[in-house]
Amino acid sequence: MIAIKPHHFVDIITAIGDGRTEFAPHPYGHAVHSVANSILADRVVTLRIELGADDICAPCRHNVDGLCDDTIDTSSRPLAPELKREWNLLIDCRWCRRLGIGQDDRLPARALCQRIQGRAGDITGIYREIHPERTAERQAKLRKGVKKFLEEQ
Repeated sequence: MIAIKPHHFVDIITAIGDGRTEFAPHPYGHAVHSVANSILADRVVTLRIELGADDICAPCRHNVDGLCDDTIDTSSRPLAPELKREWNLLIDCRWCRRLGIGQDDRLPARALCQRIQGRAGDITGIYREIHPERTAERQAKLRKGVKKFLEEQ
């Protein structure tokens, strides 16, 4: 089972839609690479929805006692909170409402991807602090990623 924030799963699927087929370690030390590669290797792996620190956050150098101490550059999203943990919680709660999921829900990765396919719709409401043009690009990549993820075994 993988504990994962909704936006982390969405980010992985979006990266797939942008052509990514493998994920490499990041200087922050987080586990996007290992979690993404696990999900790609087993598309029915059970995901447990987590709104706090998830399996990606666990080894990150910014994870301090379960809280992210990282900040974000708000120049491209001036209405967003400066603390990454506040921004993440905001968009994760929006994704939860959109997808009908919540803390500790468990479902296969494929099922979560199918929910995104059926319920994501226009995601500008989820990322309303970001310029709509950037969100439109993200949405196009997300749609491509969903299609690729669901078509491939």
